[in-house]
Amino acid sequence: MTLLPVLVISILASAGAVPSFPRDEAPDITPIDKIPAIKEFEDPHFLMSAQAKTSLTALDLVNEHGYDGELHEVLTTDGYILELHRITGRTHATNTKEQKPVAFVMHGLLCSSACWVVAGPGKDLAFILADEGYDVWLGNARGNMYSRKHYLPDIKKELYWDFSWHEIGVYDLPAMIDYVLKTTGREKLFYLGHSQGTTAFFVMASERPEYQDKIQAMVAMAPVAFCSRMNNPILQFIARFTGPINGLMDLIGMYEFKPTGEALKLFAKLVCAEDAITQPLCSNILFLIAGFNKDQFNATLLPTILQHTPAGSSTKQVLHYSQLIKTGFVITSGKFRQYDYSWFANLLKYGSLSPPDYDLGKIKVPISLHYGTNDWLLDVKDVDKLYKELGNPFGKFRVPHEKFNHLDFMWAKDAKDLLYDKILSVMTNF
Repeated sequence: MTLLPVLVISILASAGAVPSFPRDEAPDITPIDKIPAIKEFEDPHFLMSAQAKTSLTALDLVNEHGYDGELHEVLTTDGYILELHRITGRTHATNTKEQKPVAFVMHGLLCSSACWVVAGPGKDLAFILADEGYDVWLGNARGNMYSRKHYLPDIKKELYWDFSWHEIGVYDLPAMIDYVLKTTGREKLFYLGHSQGTTAFFVMASERPEYQDKIQAMVAMAPVAFCSRMNNPILQFIARFTGPINGLMDLIGMYEFKPTGEALKLFAKLVCAEDAITQPLCSNILFLIAGFNKDQFNATLLPTILQHTPAGSSTKQVLHYSQLIKTGFVITSGKFRQYDYSWFANLLKYGSLSPPDYDLGKIKVPISLHYGTNDWLLDVKDVDKLYKELGNPFGKFRVPHEKFNHLDFMWAKDAKDLLYDKILSVMTNF
């Protein structure tokens, strides 16, 4: 009850236009400490203050669980500074410096790299990959709690937050992939994405097809592209008012879905503790968003999860998804396409009344699709459509649990047996 109004209200916004640096003027990979203009925003209403950050960062969790972690930063060509978290192996393990195959893992909407390291060894995908001999890199999209700096220190918040997952795919993923490959000396990497992490990949592979040459194979967990059949009641509600919301967003001036703060941390401790009588309320809120699966829900993780989630995003990311569910200013239902700004703005930006579709047929990277049948953020028929549209699908795999939901891909009790072992098996083919 407490989180839902915040979610609905925060979705009622988006923004203007982000300044862009031409690719021939801004390098793909830039040493962050060599750029004197970079600093964190000081506006406490814009970026999180130090007091609002979680007590344990993603790398703290990595180290706490007995693994070696590294922090890296990369600059995108439109000026965003992103944080990468690397897991090189278990602490004090031998041969940690040998060259390993690279696994790049990208989070979903309102998540961060921390979402892959909260459960611990043998449970989290990041640690399982590291134990299997992969050099693990965890990405963080612009706007989440770890990627909240910009090349322009005085950029206005309405400009900073003017992005959806389109920009994450066109700018963030290429910058991070280039950095990872240069740092590791590898020519290709495995890309593993969850939810929005898959959406952004489909955008990159279709809009920046040259990056397909840098991908060994792609693993899509809960893949989201076509959304017309999505069962999520909140997004279905928002989708019916996409047009008015777009017109209202500048007036409201809420461009960001707020990241984890002290209020949510206190809520987690008081209401979501395992022994609290109100704990089922927290579970039901998550279920309302992602689908019901009490069997796989680990209540002991909930306070930790809420320390790191939601990790922050632009409201435009959510609005973009809502446009694909039913309608924008022009009908977009059943389409996977760019952001709809209204027919007149579309004409100026795209040269057409409606936004262009992403050409999934261009994607020749082998992609395995892993989905659950109880996922309220995707529909099996939409997954089938995605599979048919892709240029080189490797396979489509249903998680063998009838109640497996959207969040179970990260936090299910039996995620290793139900999902991760299959993913590791698929990766051995490449």
